[in-house]
Amino acid sequence: MPAIFDRRAFLASVAALTSAPAITPAWAQSDVITVRPGGAFRPVRVAVVPFAGDPDAARLFTSVISNNFKRSVFLQPVDPASFPEPTLGPDRPPNIDAWKTVNAQYVLVGRAQRSGGGRQQAEFRLWDVASGQQAAGQQYATDANVSRRVAHIMSDQVFSRITGEKGFFDTRIVFVDETGPANQRRKRLAVMDQDGAGVQYLTRGDDLAVTPRFSPSSQDVAYMAFGGGEPRVMIMNLDTRQREAVGNFPGMTFAPRFSPDGQKIVMSLSKGNNSTLYAMDLRSRSTTRLTDSAAIDTSPSYSPDGARIVFESDRGGTQQIYVMSASGGGATRISFGDGRYSTPVWSP
Repeated sequence: MPAIFDRRAFLASVAALTSAPAITPAWAQSDVITVRPGGAFRPVRVAVVPFAGDPDAARLFTSVISNNFKRSVFLQPVDPASFPEPTLGPDRPPNIDAWKTVNAQYVLVGRAQRSGGGRQQAEFRLWDVASGQQAAGQQYATDANVSRRVAHIMSDQVFSRITGEKGFFDTRIVFVDETGPANQRRKRLAVMDQDGAGVQYLTRGDDLAVTPRFSPSSQDVAYMAFGGGEPRVMIMNLDTRQREAVGNFPGMTFAPRFSPDGQKIVMSLSKGNNSTLYAMDLRSRSTTRLTDSAAIDTSPSYSPDGARIVFESDRGGTQQIYVMSASGGGATRISFGDGRYSTPVWSP
């Protein structure tokens, strides 16, 4: 079974050899955004010129970055068939006037070169066609086996520079993989890159595992596992694959969520016909009971500042959404429409 990628070790190994100069205030002041009623959104057109360097590595970088932009509603890759400069390395600026003829707003060029000892040098340059200036650039020295990861990081840097928002390409998805016939389903926890590549299985499927949740650092996953008695909330470290039960409660624990700082986990404890919300400090292992009613309180989720918790409860007779302090008590109902309300999640 392949090892899970160590995010912190990778970031520590990346050597940022050079970076682009900052854009001048005059450039920033020249960008005027006008909002008109009835206007149509148009994604930014970016030309991803095929990377120079080692052929295999260059193709991988070009493909990963182009596909990332295609999945983004904010960026639109320019059709390579229209490129006025089909080949262009990072050592010289592009012909800005030529790129204006194909309505490119940015031109991305780069190089990926394999070196000895399984190492790799990679770099990119992003050119702003309107100003004719370099908008961003970076070089990396990494292991060659993390090429896709570096390409995702490059994509994030370009996305952030153009949109002003944090990119999402260097992220992963944790999910439940289901295989087998209907009467013998096998469910395994797995992770993959946001583009579906690099699938790695975390569990073997011997025990049923559901509702996985990343910690804020993305180094741990909390989930509910069935096996060995009562279903339990478990935490698995993705670097070591070590897992442990969260607490030793006399009942079923489920619906885990990490606090924004990753220091606590909130979950439901089911005993009898009701369920109660508990929070556990992951350092001291101390627990705090947050709700105390004869109802079913479940699906808790922290606010971004960690000060409040939203959850679902039938304490009012129907399944509704409530908000309370992260220390418990004082729950306020916030949903009042017809039907049932469930599984609330606070926006970031």
